[in-house]
Amino acid sequence: MTVVPGKAVPRGRFPHVKVAHGFAYVSGTSSRRPDNTIAGASVDSMGTVSLDIREQTRAVLENIRDVLAAVGAGLEDLVSVTTYLVSMNDFGGYNEVYGEFFDESGPARTTVAVHQLPHPQLLIEIAAVAAVPRGQGQLSAKE
Repeated sequence: MTVVPGKAVPRGRFPHVKVAHGFAYVSGTSSRRPDNTIAGASVDSMGTVSLDIREQTRAVLENIRDVLAAVGAGLEDLVSVTTYLVSMNDFGGYNEVYGEFFDESGPARTTVAVHQLPHPQLLIEIAAVAAVPRGQGQLSAKE
């Protein structure tokens, strides 16, 4: 199984992660929670929406960490990430949180701006590739 239990169900017919030839390819991952709420997004009683790129970035990286753990890998195994930001005005906050997880020995990285993501409250999505440690790479049979 390549859809990870306990994570938000993909909004299409694709897996959270695909393992092939020693690599884990993580599908574009957002800060969406299993209940379909968005980490880093809130609406007050007047209907005003607040979006927090730092909180969303942290949640995305934690979601990727959990997806990788399901196939026996971790953030330390990442070799490449591609980040999609709805606005490059969020680059500073994203970069700040990214630096809490990685330094210059981390994965290669590309960051691009996109017109929009699949939900209007999403500011960021990250796709990633990790090297899977030898002997790992499959979800357990019970999952």
